[in-house]
Amino acid sequence: MDLTRLQYFAAVAEAGSFSRAAAALNLSQPALSRQVLLLEDEVGQRLLERHGRGAHTTEAGAALLVHARGIFDLAERAQTDMRERQLSPRGRLTVGLPPRVAHVLTADLVERFHAEFPDAAITVVEGLSIRLREMLVAGRADLAIIFDPAPSPQLQLETLVREPMVLVSAKPLPAKIRLSDVVQRSLVMPSGPHALRQLLEEHTAPRGLPLNLWAEVESVQTVLSLVARGLVDTILPVSAVKAWMYTKPLHVAAIHAPVMRNKLVLAVPAARPATRLSRYATELLRELVMKHFGKVT
Repeated sequence: MDLTRLQYFAAVAEAGSFSRAAAALNLSQPALSRQVLLLEDEVGQRLLERHGRGAHTTEAGAALLVHARGIFDLAERAQTDMRERQLSPRGRLTVGLPPRVAHVLTADLVERFHAEFPDAAITVVEGLSIRLREMLVAGRADLAIIFDPAPSPQLQLETLVREPMVLVSAKPLPAKIRLSDVVQRSLVMPSGPHALRQLLEEHTAPRGLPLNLWAEVESVQTVLSLVARGLVDTILPVSAVKAWMYTKPLHVAAIHAPVMRNKLVLAVPAARPATRLSRYATELLRELVMKHFGKVT
């Protein structure tokens, strides 16, 4: 049913006159009459009866007028809802963050997101980069920060930060240390799927440098707790040193020959169209990562 014709019919019915309705609608009377006739043809019933003093609704016309008023009310509410959504969108955004990044960024991310979009919801999922990548590909996350992802046609990847890797110890260290000397020390590192472990092995395996692993621990904070006891050393991005919370002094050595850098990458599904929520969150994550983790080097 044509909504405009329905509005024209209602205008005549409520005015009680084609001429008065035509004047109010800024239409010629013949044009208005034609639109009402077309509506009557569409519904297959006579809707208005003309008389000397104007026009009145038939029984069918009176029934349609009740429906029309309900339709107009729904249309107005729909327009109002769309205007409100444009000003303050609703919906839910799912953001994936590695635990070390989530610990630093989540509070600012959630607070500023809700300040910008009070009617929307945000979910922050913490996990290893490999899990977050799977969530993006499967459509269960809208965007994520991940470490050192492999190129994929299913994802748009933007490197935000490249951090140098350093040796961390509770014992004194030189300012710089060769990778061949690092691997001879007792180390605690995350296990194979972890991006840090994969990055390290990408540099040690081709050089035939076996790792001297004392333990494998997933959490960076737990790794640092073992380092704080003076039991082992570890290899971390330089920004992870900020998580040190122990009274014992921390010693850091830059790794060289070769220098290793990890990449902190913003990833979004290539096939998913951007929304106001995702565009804002993308810009916000860029800002927060740059603030807390530095810049591309």
